[in-house]
Amino acid sequence: MIIFGTKGYLYQLAMLTLVCGQCGNPSAHALRKRVTKFTLFFVPLFPVSTKYVTQCTFCGAERRLERDKAERLQAQGGGPAQGFQQGPGGIPQQQNPYQR
Repeated sequence: MIIFGTKGYLYQLAMLTLVCGQCGNPSAHALRKRVTKFTLFFVPLFPVSTKYVTQCTFCGAERRLERDKAERLQAQGGGPAQGFQQGPGGIPQQQNPYQR
């Protein structure tokens, strides 16, 4: 008898301040990495798929990102000193990463 399957792992890479593409509010977004691994006898062996998403903490909307865009956002770190512009009402906000 052989027992095999998959198991999902969720890694939080960073917290970023972005303008949400769904609700339009500047809010914190969690940058997360979802990895699905093949398991044999409940031992994870190798990754089957990897996905990167951001989730808005205001409305809960999730957006899928490509790997290179997620790595750039993670390197940016979401710090207020990097890549921010002055928005309406004096609120510091970052450019929308969902626009191409």
